[in-house]
Amino acid sequence: MSVLVTDRAPERLPVPPRRRSPRTLAIGGAVIAVLVALHVAAWIGTGMDLGMLADGWHGMVRFVSEAFPPDLAWDPVVKDGLHACLVTLWIGLLGTTLSIPFTIVLCALGSRAVNGNAAVYQAARGVMSFLRAVPDVVFALIFVTAVGLGPFAGVLALICNNTGVMGKLWSEAMEEVDDGPAQALRIAGASRAQLVAHAVLPACVPQLVGLVLYRLDVNVRASLVLGLVGAGGIGFLINQSIQEFRFDQMLTYILMVLVLVVAVDLLSSFVRRRLAP
Repeated sequence: MSVLVTDRAPERLPVPPRRRSPRTLAIGGAVIAVLVALHVAAWIGTGMDLGMLADGWHGMVRFVSEAFPPDLAWDPVVKDGLHACLVTLWIGLLGTTLSIPFTIVLCALGSRAVNGNAAVYQAARGVMSFLRAVPDVVFALIFVTAVGLGPFAGVLALICNNTGVMGKLWSEAMEEVDDGPAQALRIAGASRAQLVAHAVLPACVPQLVGLVLYRLDVNVRASLVLGLVGAGGIGFLINQSIQEFRFDQMLTYILMVLVLVVAVDLLSSFVRRRLAP
């Protein structure tokens, strides 16, 4: 008896479509209905009116026409703008790097990979949640009343907010690493600080550095907003030019901000690619 061998693959029978149960369809319909109702309530609650937007196009055209062309006079517009952009960069840099020591302490206490005390863990998580929940603008307003107007208040505000955000991100990164080295050090009698320094941090350094660079990018943009409430930097000049109805100067400062943000983003992306395995 001979066996017929062919190169044709066996034909697969079509898989019949799965029928969704009436209960699944009902749940899906209820979810869609709830989402639609929430969006309708949000539309009404925020006073959304496309007609008002269409009627107000005259004001937008006048605003744009007064902003163009941008004022490119070196003194004082461009000169002051470059100095303010540098201050904005310094605010974002210090607000990121000076929060690292506080972040290490909080994320070590708020990570199950390092801390086994439930009460301390919940307390650290609560502090991180508070620092993360309070907007950096609110912190800036508080510190402006304490240290006065200027970049110092912006740096302090970013330190507080960034500690909460990075503490959460770093603690989650620590919980994802292999706990074998940490367990070995714990059995050998290592302290909590030794566990963090010799087992946990070395295992997630690339990820932590990537998060720091990401937060630097975010904080540089946040420092722009902080300048609007008196924390210095290019945001202060933008706010001042708007109050003086110098929209051509405002456009110049906005273009400078665009260049600054793109440059910081490209630099952080380049460093992250170099650190990637």
